[in-house]
Amino acid sequence: MRLSVSHETTYNYADQVRASIQYLRLTPQESLRQHVLDWHLDLPGSVQAQRDPYGNILHVLTLDQPHDSIIIGARGLVDIDEHCDSERESGSPLPYLRPTRLTQADAALREFALRICGAGRQRADLIKLMEALLEAMPYSPGATTVESTAAGAFAAGVGVCQDHAHAFLACVRSLGIPARYVSGYLYSDDLAHLASHAWAEAWLDGRWYCFDVTNGLSRPERHLKLAVGMDYLDACPVRGMRRGGGSEQMHARVHVHPQLQQQQQ
Repeated sequence: MRLSVSHETTYNYADQVRASIQYLRLTPQESLRQHVLDWHLDLPGSVQAQRDPYGNILHVLTLDQPHDSIIIGARGLVDIDEHCDSERESGSPLPYLRPTRLTQADAALREFALRICGAGRQRADLIKLMEALLEAMPYSPGATTVESTAAGAFAAGVGVCQDHAHAFLACVRSLGIPARYVSGYLYSDDLAHLASHAWAEAWLDGRWYCFDVTNGLSRPERHLKLAVGMDYLDACPVRGMRRGGGSEQMHARVHVHPQLQQQQQ
């Protein structure tokens, strides 16, 4: 499947920002599952690509002149191999066993994981866990924030894709299985779900397998990966700091749609 992506994020500030820095993980990588045909960023300043500790492509945008808004754009064309359901990487998966503040499993999450999986540690067991989490935490936009923890969202019984991924990571790591957070895009016919998305991957039998709790998907047929990390803070597409500016308003426009391949030949 060939996916066309257009993603624009606008920040407006009540007062002038004296200086700001934005960490952008908005560029997909080549892999067995995805082939980047064209991709570029539209930014209000020059940047250089580098690699972060998780191997993601990172751009650091520094604005040292006063400004009252920032517009960050990304767009491109990527082929997704719909038959590739897992990925192998050379790096050790063991760091992804470590819990973080956002993914720390409390007693309720540990007990939930053990009740659903028992002694099972196979892909089918984690699919059951994924399905049970969605039932326990129905998708509910606006019910949580980017600061919500896995334990907090699970206790509240609601969440969005970020919370679903965090809860899955907390459960799976508590079972002794490395798991990581993934940010990216999803093509979906359901307009209620924003195309900018998050899911999880777990390390099983020497490969990373997809678990999209929000959509109940264990095959990444329509997923375009941007970045991975221990949790949202490591992999979110845009994360920044600023001096001044007062209150902030953020608006994101994301469009993901399939494109006929013969149109590009």
